Amino acid sequence: MVTRLRPALLLLPALLSAADGYRNSAPEIQRVLDAPLPPAFSLSPDGARALLIENRRYPSVRDLARTMLRLAGTRVDPRTHGPHNPPRLRSLAILDLQTRQSLPIALPQGVAFGTPRWSPDGGRFALLGTTDDRVQLWIGEAKGGALRKVPDLRINAAFGDPLDWMPGSTSLLVKAVPAGLGPMPLAPEAPEGPRIQEHDPAKGKAVGMATFQDLLQNRHDEVLFEYFAKAQLVLVDLKSNQARPLGRPALLSSVAPSPDGKHILAGFVHPPFSYLVTADRFPHRQEVWDLAGRTVHTVADLPLAEDIPLEGVRKGPRGIGWIPTEPATLHWTEALDGGDPKVKVPHRDRLMALPAPFREARELARTEHRMGGGGRLGGAAWTEDGKHLLYAENERERRWTRTWVVATNPGSEPRKLWDMSALDRYKNPGTPMMRLLPSGHAALRCDGGALWLSGQGATPKGNRPFLDRLDLATFQARRIFQCGEDVLEQVAGVRPDGSFVTRRESPVAPPNHFLHPTGRGETVQLTHFKDPTPELRKVQKRLVRYKRPDGVDLSFTLYLPPDYKEGERRPALVWAYPMEFTDPGTAGQVSGSPNSFSTPSGISHLFMLLKGYVVLDDATMPVVGTPEKVNDTFIEQIVASASAAIAKADELGVIDPKRVAVGGHSYGAFMTANLLANANLFKCGIARSGAYNRTLTPFGFQSERRTLWEAPDMYVKVSPFMKANAFSAPVLLIHGEADNNSGTFPIQSERLFQGLKGNNKAVRYVTLPHESHGYVGRESVEHTLWEMGAWLDRHLK
Repeated sequence: MVTRLRPALLLLPALLSAADGYRNSAPEIQRVLDAPLPPAFSLSPDGARALLIENRRYPSVRDLARTMLRLAGTRVDPRTHGPHNPPRLRSLAILDLQTRQSLPIALPQGVAFGTPRWSPDGGRFALLGTTDDRVQLWIGEAKGGALRKVPDLRINAAFGDPLDWMPGSTSLLVKAVPAGLGPMPLAPEAPEGPRIQEHDPAKGKAVGMATFQDLLQNRHDEVLFEYFAKAQLVLVDLKSNQARPLGRPALLSSVAPSPDGKHILAGFVHPPFSYLVTADRFPHRQEVWDLAGRTVHTVADLPLAEDIPLEGVRKGPRGIGWIPTEPATLHWTEALDGGDPKVKVPHRDRLMALPAPFREARELARTEHRMGGGGRLGGAAWTEDGKHLLYAENERERRWTRTWVVATNPGSEPRKLWDMSALDRYKNPGTPMMRLLPSGHAALRCDGGALWLSGQGATPKGNRPFLDRLDLATFQARRIFQCGEDVLEQVAGVRPDGSFVTRRESPVAPPNHFLHPTGRGETVQLTHFKDPTPELRKVQKRLVRYKRPDGVDLSFTLYLPPDYKEGERRPALVWAYPMEFTDPGTAGQVSGSPNSFSTPSGISHLFMLLKGYVVLDDATMPVVGTPEKVNDTFIEQIVASASAAIAKADELGVIDPKRVAVGGHSYGAFMTANLLANANLFKCGIARSGAYNRTLTPFGFQSERRTLWEAPDMYVKVSPFMKANAFSAPVLLIHGEADNNSGTFPIQSERLFQGLKGNNKAVRYVTLPHESHGYVGRESVEHTLWEMGAWLDRHLK
């Protein structure tokens, strides 16, 4: 017996041994990982220039291993008073749209720069730069690209957005580390006492609780939260480089200047804190200050919100902000149903406005359903001329959205602009585009009484993005631009004169930007980025459509590896993520485009193409049903969808149906484990960062509205952990040890591994130190790709 197994034993250690250290991916994969991606494009508000922004994609695990505090839902680097693992620019350049010349900006060594933010006039941009022990404020000049640091200023970027441009573009509001703050409080050598939480039914009500992560755990965590959240609001004058403190240090969560620059809306959190919810649900006060930092008006002082119902909202004013087209008028939304979607009321929300001097609020609108949510706007917005207000409401029962338009002059009645399924891609009219006003506030772009709409243009053949002008008087849309059928071209920005910039790519041409002038002028190419990975152009790619036995339309993007020869049947990987729908029509709609330029990065499953595997990417796994009971048939529907995908690829003659693997990340991992536990379709599976025991998310998951106690049979049925004894094929489990995603605690993978091992099922369990829900460290990325490739080689080859 030993002699018969010896060949396998000689091979497996090289592939799957638990040797110490990270494994490197194959050289051909490393080359793609090292290849630069096309920079992001950020058009200036005046339309004269654009920033070309290239981020460093893969920090080292050493970077990730820096000390991290997990405080009330936020991860803080205690050395810097900033976020743990901040963004890092690799390069930055200014593109002049008239001369089409690009000017590289020299970035100082030893500073990790974040994403730049344009000033309202487009003359400057601001960046946060993180060093080993602090966060700095840097200012760049649009003309010439000079970059300078604002001296003697230490930014507090630990919680919330730490900066905002003031009207006029010559000063900024920033949150700074208070002078004389002192050293970080040390933890007590021994606990001061037990941790106690209590709920009194006489003083509360039954409310589902989400499974938040990174919560406060004890009294010392509370002390640390107060220490790092405390900030001093400072007004920075860029002409003199002077920083003037405003008001007193406080636990600032948000700041926003009024459009006239005479007031500041300041948000604070305050005790009592909670060990059950994140900081955004802590007691919260919103005040209006003058420029001396004195309180002019208290807008709201909201109590601790541990009792928000599932799919509900907070009681009291929410979404407080400035109306962008008025000097100093606040607006907010407030619930008329106590924030509970199950309460029967004629109207759920109302939109309020409060003009300076902040004495009497007036009602602007009421909605039958919840304002915002699935609407095209996500809430309320004003046109830049101040003549119209648009607001959206989302009907929870049908996942339906309505958008209304009302003139701002007194006595105007709202008119219904859109009334449609929030899930309907084909009928999606697009999203209204915004313009940054001189005040620094964004409003709906509206030229000549018409909005600009940018949309993905989903069709049965894939996305064809578009740009429309929508007349607010007639509600008639006029098409300005639509992507061709053989490319993928999306609108990147509209300039003040109506010309616009697009990002164009195809399966063989890398993304580049093009200027479309007004009138009949010729399109001008602005950037000339080359293909960084020409070897990948041998990959064949096409959209494939087919049907499930129940008639629901399905699709996947078929990728054939670079060395594929016509007529071959290769082993294959099906990669998917299930989605819920209320009707078969929207469930079968195609998303994405077969015309995108493919350059995989990070832990992408498309790297398996370089190991010779066929990939069925984004194989649709729709779960169709009413919102209340859609998951009752989750298992049956994903099994039917997976079976149909394999059958279609087999029909095309490109796969060996007996050598197919399935994989997914997060909810896709949950799907993967369920397919292995409930069907015999696959030779193996790859499940990354998933949740496998739904009794550990007892108050719902994804769009599930019922609790474990309301639908116990369903929760058990869809939990692959409960069927660890029934897995039909080996599974590779990978999980970040610092996963911060709600519901996907690392214990989910740990317990599934134990269940499979205890039932003598084939399983490999890999945890990645310092990695969160997605894996970003270079060593972790390479090791993950090595694990995936080795697992497929073992079980499919």
